[in-house]
Amino acid sequence: MTKLFVWGLFVLVGQTTALAQTPPTALRTDLLLHTDRVWQQGFLTNLTLTTADSIRFPGQYALIRSERPAFSWVVSSSGQTAYQVQVSTTQAGSADVWDSGKVISRQSVGVVLGGNPLDTSRVYYWRVKIWNERNQESNYSAPRAFRTASRLAPYEIPYYPLTRTVDQPRPQPATTDRRRLYDFGKATFGQVRLTATAATDQDSVLLHIGEALTPDRHVDSRPRGTVRYRRIWLRLQKGTHEYAVQFLSDKRNTGPKAIRMPDYIGEVLPFRYVEVELPNPSVRIDQLVRHTITYPFDETATTFTSSDSTLNQIWDLCKHTIRATTFTGYYVDGDRERIPYEADALINQLSHYATDAEFTMAKRSLNYLVFHATWPTEWSLQNILVAWYDYLNSGDIRTAQALYPDLKAKLLLPLARADGLISTRTGLQNEAFRQSIHYDTFDGRSTIQDIVDWPQQGVLGLGKKEAGETDGFVFRDYNAVVNAFHYQALGYMAKLASELNKKADAAFLLARMEQVKRAFRQTFVEPKSGLIRDGEGTDHSSLHANMMALAFGLVPEKHQRAVLHHIRSRGMACSVYGSQFLMDALYNAGESAYALALLTATDERSWYNMIRTGSTMTTEAWDTRYKPNQDWNHAWGAAPANIIVRKLMGVEALSPAHEQIQIKPQPDTLKQAELQLTTLRGPLALSFQNESDQFDLRLTLPGNCRAVVYLPRKSAKGEVWQDGKRIKAVSAGNFWKIDDVPAGAYHWVVR
Repeated sequence: MTKLFVWGLFVLVGQTTALAQTPPTALRTDLLLHTDRVWQQGFLTNLTLTTADSIRFPGQYALIRSERPAFSWVVSSSGQTAYQVQVSTTQAGSADVWDSGKVISRQSVGVVLGGNPLDTSRVYYWRVKIWNERNQESNYSAPRAFRTASRLAPYEIPYYPLTRTVDQPRPQPATTDRRRLYDFGKATFGQVRLTATAATDQDSVLLHIGEALTPDRHVDSRPRGTVRYRRIWLRLQKGTHEYAVQFLSDKRNTGPKAIRMPDYIGEVLPFRYVEVELPNPSVRIDQLVRHTITYPFDETATTFTSSDSTLNQIWDLCKHTIRATTFTGYYVDGDRERIPYEADALINQLSHYATDAEFTMAKRSLNYLVFHATWPTEWSLQNILVAWYDYLNSGDIRTAQALYPDLKAKLLLPLARADGLISTRTGLQNEAFRQSIHYDTFDGRSTIQDIVDWPQQGVLGLGKKEAGETDGFVFRDYNAVVNAFHYQALGYMAKLASELNKKADAAFLLARMEQVKRAFRQTFVEPKSGLIRDGEGTDHSSLHANMMALAFGLVPEKHQRAVLHHIRSRGMACSVYGSQFLMDALYNAGESAYALALLTATDERSWYNMIRTGSTMTTEAWDTRYKPNQDWNHAWGAAPANIIVRKLMGVEALSPAHEQIQIKPQPDTLKQAELQLTTLRGPLALSFQNESDQFDLRLTLPGNCRAVVYLPRKSAKGEVWQDGKRIKAVSAGNFWKIDDVPAGAYHWVVR
């Protein structure tokens, strides 16, 4: 047999197999990318798992908790037609645990361990090789190590420990008095560490730590709302020493429903500024740093920039918010309560996917929320939305499978009347119902109640004359907003049932979905105007009733123009939470001009106003006067992060784990934008140039995926060019449509 050596690749002449395919990268075990890392008190060490195991190192690990974890990897643009996974107890790759053999499959996400289940408290290694379309075989990937927990379940969600990073303050102008201001640029949840030199054991310093400044550039000691401030005296020791400033716990955010900080981290506070008063001139501050606490977050996973400087600032605000608010390892409501809420989790989840390729925090939050229900009716239904988006983005249905009976209960079907519409006010909330949705009491509420938006009139410091954020919504026994969410939840639950091969459930849910649509339109659509009424028995049409119905596909096509006109007339008459669904509704209806105007608005009810008020994270409300107890670190205000990715840039998964992707940019007047989004299948790059007579799109798709591409039309008789050649594209409304685009790099021009 003739042998040929070319740059280290061994090719067998006369055979079709060659070591010429790029090995897989970005190996994940149960969706965790960094299972081979070891931390100590949140700091990353240089220890390997094997070394840490051998010396019984008391650190923190990203432990695998399932007996049969699932393996995922990234392939190059040449794709995959087969794979072989090997799991071993040694780094040498002996495959003494499991060898899949060559499996003819394109699957590169969620390959579940075969053979015997894993042992507890043990280090394992795995690797994978693939074959491409030309039957070219790759080398094995570099092995990835992981460690199992001391207790394993058939399936349990793994998670990372919380981590620390050290932040240096920005240089500040020298002051002539004994006060020093340290500005860290952006607020994070963290702790203060300082090194000081004192002449005696009687010396001390006074620290002012907070999120806001006064006009004369001192830390604001009386900030509005729940903006944070702490005043701490620190007693010093003689000589030079390092000090860890201790924050006392807050009764409000360390109560029985709050997520507590782990002992290896300790208490944290959201702050940007530290001001130090030096009562004694002999005291010297040698160094002052901040330890920021977060869940692991890859700042480079997603990047976005555009020709609009305001939009860029809002993107940065939202992306930073998502990173900073991961400080508990769950999606919580901010610092005031630190309680997971379903509505916060949904927006957190979507914007987390839009800013980092991380999937376990959403799963962990969903698992928690299913068993720790909060009081709003709509938020119970949003559990199913969170479950569907989890599966759609992670490709891992095991969380939904494990929670399936409890998720079905969150549909609130026992509250339905004969036509399928549900109500919480007709006496159907008995003890069996409350137990089925894991609801006990919450803030004194013994039953779940409709919320529509928050805050409502007359609560949280808002008087009866102050409107709140519901746009005058008229509550009735049967309400449009609740039933719009019910309709959407039925649809997503039907999809999950179908994926889990629960055919009878899927058929029932689809039939109930159609029943609810008919009843919704008959009950809530005003026949003459076409607007959506708030509830049965009222003619009031709020922004919320109309935007929710439009977002979820409940507005009859003949009434869409009237509904859109009404929505535009109401402006941003919803809270930062409601804005998620308003923006979804507008982009889904092709109203990109108005949507972009709202994204980049600079009035009081805008994301830019959050920046103008001094916050570096999204706030709980548009301004403190709309919610007097609001905080400055609420990720439910970070909807623009996912709206920019999903709607403006138009990148949405059509099938689990982005195996099929929709690319449908809606730039309107935006001249230029660039996005890099990391998915489970690898990085996707998208950029456009948008002129009055031409649209120019460049796209790079990762391996093992395909796309449906929509290009904005410039005229009814326009032309579409792909990589310098004119092509035929299908007309689809205001877009040209190109089906089944495989992985690779493309350049389209529309004239």
